[in-house]
Amino acid sequence: MGKKAEELMPLARTERLIVEELPGEVLVLDLEDNKAHCLNPTSALVWQCCDGKMTVAEVARRLSRELNSPADEEVVWLALGQLDRHRLLERPAARTSRARRSVSRRELILRYAPAALALPAVMSIATPSAAQLGSLRPLGAACSLGIQCASGNCCCGACTANPCPIIDPGGGTGTC
Repeated sequence: MGKKAEELMPLARTERLIVEELPGEVLVLDLEDNKAHCLNPTSALVWQCCDGKMTVAEVARRLSRELNSPADEEVVWLALGQLDRHRLLERPAARTSRARRSVSRRELILRYAPAALALPAVMSIATPSAAQLGSLRPLGAACSLGIQCASGNCCCGACTANPCPIIDPGGGTGTC
């Protein structure tokens, strides 16, 4: 018997993302939103299963097997909700009328207390845009004029904050 379209996992977003797999987590840099997301092993595995071919039930079984921890469809739905909220899915996953009501992370922690660390988690931070990164220099680095930056801001005329604190090559301090 074939899989129904509404039972299938959504597609993971791949455009304008930089993905780095590390031991115990996956880091995702979203170039559209200038945000970095850290996916714990549960969220990472659910996201990697977002291929449009697997069902939520299949992913729950895979989670249990690969993480050696109890997981049911509600854990997968929680992860999908977090991934959708952080715009890491092409489109939201639509729960079918057969699916149970939404369960909160708190309810799942109580249900799976010994294995609560296996619950999905996505942590995010805002990152500077490429233009902002290009105008920064490391603390103490000299610019093309030989002026060292005391505040981490570029002191070569591209500084947006006036006055820009500097350390001149002679050892004194001042402003650009």
